[in-house]
Amino acid sequence: MAGYKTPTFNDRAAASRAARESALEKLRNKAAPDPAVVAERKAAQEAREAAEAEKRAARKAAMEEAKAAKAAAAAERKAAEEAKAAVANKPKPTDAELKAARDARYAARKARKR
Repeated sequence: MAGYKTPTFNDRAAASRAARESALEKLRNKAAPDPAVVAERKAAQEAREAAEAEKRAARKAAMEEAKAAKAAAAAERKAAEEAKAAVANKPKPTDAELKAARDARYAARKARKR
């Protein structure tokens, strides 16, 4: 039995050339794609791209809506803080004003009972 023979450079180059030629021959013999199948694949690809674009637009609109809602909430919170600060800065009523408010509540309660 003969031992293993290491291929020389020429052997390896010839094998590579033969493999390349075989691959090219297979490619040449391959049938051209059917135009109907190509058109169907193209239509399917365009439908997928349209769906992706619609999904992207919906996601962008949702993000814009969320951003607007967040800005509105921040503005509302700021207005509430300003109102609270305005109430906190209001001077305390005098004893006379407190007595007048108490008397007004008492008179309203008596008027309701009649």
